[in-house]
Amino acid sequence: MSAMPASLPLLQCRYFDAGECRSCSLIETPYAEQLREKAERCASLLPQVAEQAWITPFTAGDRGFRNRVKLVVGGEPGRVTLGILGPDGRGVDLRECAIQAPEIARVIPRIAEYLESTKLAPYDVPARRGELKFAHVTLAPSGELMVRFVVRSERAREVLRSRLSLLRSLVPLAAVISVNLLPEHKAVLEGDDEELLWGSTLAMQLGFDDAPLTLHLQPQSFFQTNTEVARALYAQAAAWVTAVQPASIWDLYCGVGGFALHCAAALRAAGGESDAACTVVGVELSEAAIESAKRSSSEAGLGSRFVAADATEFALAAATDALPELLVVNPPRRGIGDTLATWIEGSGIETVIYSSCNPVSLAKDLAAMPSYAVREARLFDMFPHTAHLEVAVLLSRESSASA
Repeated sequence: MSAMPASLPLLQCRYFDAGECRSCSLIETPYAEQLREKAERCASLLPQVAEQAWITPFTAGDRGFRNRVKLVVGGEPGRVTLGILGPDGRGVDLRECAIQAPEIARVIPRIAEYLESTKLAPYDVPARRGELKFAHVTLAPSGELMVRFVVRSERAREVLRSRLSLLRSLVPLAAVISVNLLPEHKAVLEGDDEELLWGSTLAMQLGFDDAPLTLHLQPQSFFQTNTEVARALYAQAAAWVTAVQPASIWDLYCGVGGFALHCAAALRAAGGESDAACTVVGVELSEAAIESAKRSSSEAGLGSRFVAADATEFALAAATDALPELLVVNPPRRGIGDTLATWIEGSGIETVIYSSCNPVSLAKDLAAMPSYAVREARLFDMFPHTAHLEVAVLLSRESSASA
């Protein structure tokens, strides 16, 4: 296993010390030790990865890293808390949380001021009454923000809509503002009914120095919670792709196109296979995400194609002569599952890049693909102070790996 980054001073958190928030369950463990334990856990769960195949783990530090927060609105009308729910179901204010990006921390009091001005009641979970449920904030590298509210009723949404000018004056960097309707009492963070009040998409400026790239996030788009680690993850995948020089790529579970577009841009910048010569296809179930990916591809002048479809169904329906030389998969925590893993095993595809947020499901999926050898693997610490992590592996068919 590669050497770990230098140690950092222990992060102090008054909320943890007071027992008000235990979300960062590993915060009392020195950060270098956290990384070491995560690396050891990955090595234990993935014994098929040779020690020399592990690349140095990547971290962007253990504080101020969160680019998005999902804050429970608690308290009472005119005096809200923004944070989490305590064991009694009441709001715990966490507006000084040390893992939030500083730009987000600065606007939380202004968002609280806006919500307090409405006089709407925060949702009381034990009593099942009230209106204001959540405030979601996402930060772009430019400093612009996406601010979303989740409310219980149409009446509450109308109140927030009527006071839009106040919010824009309090949070002038809010490029996107929306209100989501969640009338049901259930443990979810948002409903299906989303109304844009301002803007359209949040522009996430990523890419590389010689190939800038912007990903567009709509209100319900998924993006990693740690921008710098996401950059490194995309860069690692792009480096692997550039070394392989495939004629065709599929990116399954592509979201807003992060892997597909970074790989296409890197190939073009490297002067090897151009994006016209390398066919890049992204597949994602969310039509909104596909719409964003197409916009990003067009703006960057890339010829990537994006399809709104179930990843497994898309793969199973593909003709044998249409399969790619390289496959990227970035599934949710459950992994790709037996059906897709079995299909990949029998597909004949030479190279697979698998990015996983759950090494347990990754291990299970790799066991279903014994024809592939792990050439390289890397841990990305997307979630410091927790047991969660991201790990990416580069797989080649055994005949290719030994060639």
